[in-house]
Amino acid sequence: MSLYFIGIDISKYKHDCCIISAADQKVVSKFTIKNNKDGFEKLLTSINSLSSPEDIKIGFESTAHYALNLELFLEKSLLTFMEVNPVLISEYKKSTTLRRTKTDSIDCESIARWLMTVEYKPHSKGFYHAYSLKSLTRLRDKLIRQRSFYLVRITNVLDHTFPEFKPFFREHLSKTAFFLLENYGSAEKMSRMNSNSYEKLRSISKGKFSPQQFIELKQLASTTVGVNNSIFDVELNSLLTLYKSLSKEIETIEKEIITLIEEVHPHYMSIPGIGPLSAAVIYSEYGDISNFNKPSQMLAFAGIEPSVNDSGTESHGGRMVKRGSSQLRYTLINCCLPLIRFDMTFAEYYAKKRAQGKPHRVAITHVAKKLIRVIYALERQDVDYNAQLVR
Repeated sequence: MSLYFIGIDISKYKHDCCIISAADQKVVSKFTIKNNKDGFEKLLTSINSLSSPEDIKIGFESTAHYALNLELFLEKSLLTFMEVNPVLISEYKKSTTLRRTKTDSIDCESIARWLMTVEYKPHSKGFYHAYSLKSLTRLRDKLIRQRSFYLVRITNVLDHTFPEFKPFFREHLSKTAFFLLENYGSAEKMSRMNSNSYEKLRSISKGKFSPQQFIELKQLASTTVGVNNSIFDVELNSLLTLYKSLSKEIETIEKEIITLIEEVHPHYMSIPGIGPLSAAVIYSEYGDISNFNKPSQMLAFAGIEPSVNDSGTESHGGRMVKRGSSQLRYTLINCCLPLIRFDMTFAEYYAKKRAQGKPHRVAITHVAKKLIRVIYALERQDVDYNAQLVR
């Protein structure tokens, strides 16, 4: 069977395709398909008329989400494909022609011909999980930031109406605190709470809210220096509604994230301190670990590698570069906090760095680097975490 290379130029509503035979390096056909089922079926029919799936090499430029549906269709049709960096195609075109003509027809042929010059590295199977998790984890992060914004606004209103309220709850608005705000709102109403009110609060707090606390809160409400203003009551109710709505959406998204990551269940979920939500961020940002040849590449991707200052006769390491995925970097470092509490190997490593005079944040960064090396080893060796085997 003959080998064929197919270049596809992706756009929003249509895709231009070029098929080249490896035998004589001539164009077999060029055609355009619509970004719909009929267009995809037309492409599949053309491919099936050429050769068996293993003799078909397909490539297209990385174009955000426009190629997703086509990628899913190709994977379902048992065909492999390779995503191409647009910069590489641009440089390839410059090296093969002096003309600066750009058309979709030329672009798809350039992709196909470039594909013939490189090692074919098909996109890993199951990419849909990585794409879905990246979308969901980033949406969750955005919603959490929005919810935090509303929490600040709620605090600002309380500073006007009942400034003693949040300090009473030790600056943390618990489930009990939110129940009070949603059902009573103003300090005036809280000062008139009765024994029935307390029973509800005791139930909400599962017995943690004591009668003494209840009496103290009523006293604070009756002597508050806050302002009793109906405008603030309206604002507080609106903010509480928005906060509650976001919390419900975040909860729904988290359930979906957990379901998806459990289906993949990467080996690093066995590391103490990495829960399903953290594992989902790591999986969605890194994707297939086999794409990395060594842990240092994963460090660079997360932006945890140190910068290097090299000038004249001096050469020394600098601060963390902080490039790459900030969400990934934040998640990895956060995973290290429970890790040094519950795992002896990582706890000793952290203690060693602290003993060397490194401040807490620097020592935690070193723990994060070790964590990345362990993640790389687990996925490459296809094994779960075993503290006895970690050096």
